[in-house]
Amino acid sequence: MPRTPARVLAASALTAAVLAGASACTALTNGAEQPVRGASPTAKPSPTAPTAPPALTEAQAQAALVTAADLGDPWAPTQGAATWRDGVLKATTDASDCRRLLDALYADDLFGTDAQVRAVVGLDDALDQAQLRYQVLTLDAGDVSRTLDWMRTLPRTCGRFTAVTQYGAVQGVQVTEARLPEVGDARQGLRVTLTGAAADGEPTVLTLDVAAVRAGEDTVAVTAGGLGDVSPDVTATAVQKGLQRLADVRKQGRAQV
Repeated sequence: MPRTPARVLAASALTAAVLAGASACTALTNGAEQPVRGASPTAKPSPTAPTAPPALTEAQAQAALVTAADLGDPWAPTQGAATWRDGVLKATTDASDCRRLLDALYADDLFGTDAQVRAVVGLDDALDQAQLRYQVLTLDAGDVSRTLDWMRTLPRTCGRFTAVTQYGAVQGVQVTEARLPEVGDARQGLRVTLTGAAADGEPTVLTLDVAAVRAGEDTVAVTAGGLGDVSPDVTATAVQKGLQRLADVRKQGRAQV
């Protein structure tokens, strides 16, 4: 039987050793790349989302209302709805956006029936037959933005139009933009003038200033109008002092937490 040369045996042994070493390295490498069974990869902690402040309580909303003292004489707590509200303001028109505006003004409801009114106050100026209504509301920010955007279009889409009261009197309506103090996060003001006649045929000019302001999670709405002199300063004062009082109420709430 022929003998296997020694060099062949040595080469075979060397090859086997190399293959064994390579297999071991592969096993070690594969083992390092595979996670331990049952263990989950380390997850980075997600950033904590800011917590929205809680809605105002009814007591806080009441404390955030303006008062007759904020407006000065001759303003006083309201004695009821003004006669011009039904006699002049309750009117309609064919254009949908303009009709929506008249309905909102008559109902003192810029944001729709789903709006949650937290607090409201009515004030009268008997000298100028004027009334002011100030509301603090809880609303979704998106709903507020949509209403403000709609209000911004009205001086263009409803700049001048004709409306008819429930008594058949024709009113010429003009809508212009009204400037407001730079308060809150978003705001819009309008001045609406209705020129025509009351139910008894007496010539009338009804002027209404309207303002809506969003401040964080809170919204305020102001309507001030009358048959006499309606100064834009009244609405500006109500907005300025009302937003400051709202900020104070929020600050006190945080301090009590």
